[in-house]
Amino acid sequence: MKSENIPKTMHAVLLTGHGGLEKLEYKTDIKVPIPKDDEVLIKVSAAGINNTDINTRTGWYSKATDNNGGSWSGERIKFPRIQGIDVCGNIVSVGSKVNSSRIGERVIVRPMQTNPKNPARPNMVTVGSEINGAFAKYVAIRSSETFAIKCKWTDVELASIPCSYSTAEGLLHRVKLGAEKIFINGASGGVGSAAIQLAKIRKAHITAQCSSSKINEIKKIGANIVVARESDLIKELGKNKYDVVIDLVAGENWSQLIEILKPGGRYATSGAIAGPIVSLDVRTLYLKDLTFYGCTYQPIEVFKNLIGYIEKGEIKPLVAKTYPLREIKKAQEDFLSKKHVGKLVLTN
Repeated sequence: MKSENIPKTMHAVLLTGHGGLEKLEYKTDIKVPIPKDDEVLIKVSAAGINNTDINTRTGWYSKATDNNGGSWSGERIKFPRIQGIDVCGNIVSVGSKVNSSRIGERVIVRPMQTNPKNPARPNMVTVGSEINGAFAKYVAIRSSETFAIKCKWTDVELASIPCSYSTAEGLLHRVKLGAEKIFINGASGGVGSAAIQLAKIRKAHITAQCSSSKINEIKKIGANIVVARESDLIKELGKNKYDVVIDLVAGENWSQLIEILKPGGRYATSGAIAGPIVSLDVRTLYLKDLTFYGCTYQPIEVFKNLIGYIEKGEIKPLVAKTYPLREIKKAQEDFLSKKHVGKLVLTN
């Protein structure tokens, strides 16, 4: 291993099990990880907060009543785990098979990574779930999954990007969005607000849905039309109007999303913050020739696209507030209140 001077211990937030905020423990005596041959050690400067942090902590991904299998892959999480899917920082050490010229690079990390045990399949290893993440001073990540970036953004701004923007880009990539009409719900969150910007790059006409208090902010981001969360979409927008629906909410009004799709339309989802159980009349699916996409896995070109958008100045960061890492419980409480637009970010 080649390295600079690295301390032996660090501060970090440990997730000790599935449950409430009491399962998060801020520690100052955690061993600094030693990078494996193909890894780099990153000194973390900032880490965004995402729904996945909450979902992993509570075991939401598991369909079992005991919350076993509460990771993205469905496997049991090994506790204690250091969460934090959004990583921004500088490489300070490299493994024996990594060129030492990488030391000093400012990087962000691909959150949904290729599974080295089975790279041919669309499965993955997720930062902060199957492997340790950014809620710490240092994290070791495979070099191939870290991307140097050159831009004028701050570390906090860059830390707002990896999970939300790659999820949004993955959704639009899967549906092959062009200059079409798109409907995006959950538009004030990290993924939804990112999807608006990324749809604009593709010259789409965007209708967004969010709470009434956030409508003006969502218009400023670039949505052409914004409707309130409590709206009846059929009455306000009409049936058969949209080429694509991006759904981050699901919940009891889900069937309206299918009705506003045009025949031959595409529906894509990567979230269900209003509830994962919905009711579908299968006749609507096949009689309208709809295509449904469930989007979690992301090919590597999705993250490379994001790097390009940032370096070309085609997207902007949306940071609502920052917190020191030791205040993670307060930050997650604020995150769950959903009173913000954009991202909340933790700093080291």
